[in-house]
Amino acid sequence: MPIEINSLEDAAARLKEIAASTDKRVVIGIVGKPGAGKSTLSEYLSKKIAFPEMSVLPMDGFHMSNKVLVELGRLDRKGAEHTFDSHGFVSLLKRVRQETEHPIYYPVFHREIEESIAGEGTVLPETRIILTEGNYLLYDKLGWEQVKDLLDESWVVTVNDDHRIARLIDRHVKYGRTREEARERSLGSDEINAQLIESTFPRADVIVNLA
Repeated sequence: MPIEINSLEDAAARLKEIAASTDKRVVIGIVGKPGAGKSTLSEYLSKKIAFPEMSVLPMDGFHMSNKVLVELGRLDRKGAEHTFDSHGFVSLLKRVRQETEHPIYYPVFHREIEESIAGEGTVLPETRIILTEGNYLLYDKLGWEQVKDLLDESWVVTVNDDHRIARLIDRHVKYGRTREEARERSLGSDEINAQLIESTFPRADVIVNLA
């Protein structure tokens, strides 16, 4: 059974405890439905353990480009499990675990342009803790099944679904959609993705319940 954590403070305490238990670089995976609060948790932990000791490495940097998604006929499902370069992401996690003698650069996704910028994020040699956040870290198909073995621990963030969907709608509006378009996206393709993500939760080591 997964361990349950019910506050941001307890999540920070557990992360510090894990890091103190080893001399090796620690990689923690943070999973959650769209709008659940993965970034909120990561940002909170970043204030407790500052860069360069800790670095946040979002999975979203491995979104396939809009051009590639158009070519593959998948643009309408952008954000689904088959619209990312899962193998590229796995390769990066392997490098993060194995290479500590030089900086490692990774792509960062920007919602305002709906594309990733290569080499924008950095893991420095002195970085001891990696938080990698994303929807499909516990999915067991399409290459994602390799991720769990590369994590020291996997955390799932949960929150009230009504609050989550309201937050998701607001986020879509912030980045240019009308409220009607945002609601349609949140209750449509985003919710299809959310149901798949929820099915992976039993594989998690820790459940972080956020109000």
